[in-house]
Amino acid sequence: MFVKNKIHFEISERKVLLSAFDAVFVLLALYLLSIMFDYNYFLIERMFYFGPILLIIYIYIFGSIFEMYNLQVASNQFQILRSVIFTTTTSGLVYLFTPILSPELPKQRLVIFIFYFTILGALLIWRFFYVYFLASYRFSQNVVLICDRNQVSELVLGLESVDPHYKIIGFVNSDSNTAKNSNIHYLKEIKKEDLEDFVKSRNVSEIVIASQKTDGITADLYQQLLHLLESGNIIREYTQVYESKTQRIPVHYISRDFYRFFPFSRSNNNKLYLLLIRFIEVFFSLISLFICIVFIPFIFLGNLLANKGSLFYTQERVGKHGVVFNIYKFRTMIENSEKDGAVFATSNDRRITPFGKFMRKSRIDELPQFINILKGDMAVIGPRPERPYFVQEIASVMPFYETRHVIKPGLTGWAQVNYSYGESIDESLIKLQYDLYYIKHRSVFLDLSITFKTITTVLFYRGQ
Repeated sequence: MFVKNKIHFEISERKVLLSAFDAVFVLLALYLLSIMFDYNYFLIERMFYFGPILLIIYIYIFGSIFEMYNLQVASNQFQILRSVIFTTTTSGLVYLFTPILSPELPKQRLVIFIFYFTILGALLIWRFFYVYFLASYRFSQNVVLICDRNQVSELVLGLESVDPHYKIIGFVNSDSNTAKNSNIHYLKEIKKEDLEDFVKSRNVSEIVIASQKTDGITADLYQQLLHLLESGNIIREYTQVYESKTQRIPVHYISRDFYRFFPFSRSNNNKLYLLLIRFIEVFFSLISLFICIVFIPFIFLGNLLANKGSLFYTQERVGKHGVVFNIYKFRTMIENSEKDGAVFATSNDRRITPFGKFMRKSRIDELPQFINILKGDMAVIGPRPERPYFVQEIASVMPFYETRHVIKPGLTGWAQVNYSYGESIDESLIKLQYDLYYIKHRSVFLDLSITFKTITTVLFYRGQ
């Protein structure tokens, strides 16, 4: 008798699936259009494949910027419509006006409209098919946790919040000192001796071991895990799963064992990588400062009318190796905003002026920091620099906080594009997890991902 296995996709596999079939549907639609309706603008065989490849590259680039490959967006009909329209419009326009590699711009507007709506229709058909058939409960991944009972709520929330198709359906209590056979909300507690039967009967595809107490893994439980492993079931350790799902380092969980994650990314000591990044930073800093000069008259006028105070302000921040430097920004708060002492900025901070809020949302207030980048105090991408007072306060309760200072702080970073303000010590811990993930996995690819997400933040007016 065969067991009917439930199909599931890992988070990375879903992104590969989305991007692969974006290309298949678009190229197939354009090919069918050319052979069925004598549409001669986009003919693959006449373009030596440069045109199709260029078009798909544009779709991937602008799809990343407009969040087409964000799995939360890809599972929501309204957000799909918005991201696909933005991506198709931008990709189509850039492709049409790309010289040499794309076909000559057609003289009839109807040809352009057909080209645009063919791409738009192909992407929407595929994306809505994905939502209704692939992003459904039928493709969820059933998971069992092995952990202490008092860890369950935190572990479940940490994993299911980032992947709605990752369903933890039961747990084995590895702590013999706590009560047994008690359900936590919808989560069933599994007896250790029943684990193997439960996994087989419920089509469990993955077992995650989060127990930090080795005595909780009894001989009987260990034998069952071996049998399950031999049967093809996936068994993974919690920190590995958490990092791959959330793209954060679980500092709160691993405690003193954090040093097993060293060494961090080799890119931190790769001279060629650092030289390339520095060249790009200087290039973009010069361009951005020129843009800043262009904006200054308008910002000066807005500041004069709405902020009523100095245009610029400087503030001490902690940089690489703990060196303190002065950061430059356009002022967005009322003057003397910290007369009662330093406090965390919040998302609806009353000290921020209306014009200052606009500058923060659009990230215009950050433009003067390119001076810091040219001086070498900061990088374009890295952990955001914090004030010395808060560094001391946070480091006193977070042993690994100062690890952020092994690289230069950045104008934008992995924590900034994935999380909002750190309005408290607890929220600073979450941002720290993102920062350490960046330091560990630092690469050109991750830098590009942060760049695209930052552009998305500016375009969708999501600044902080």
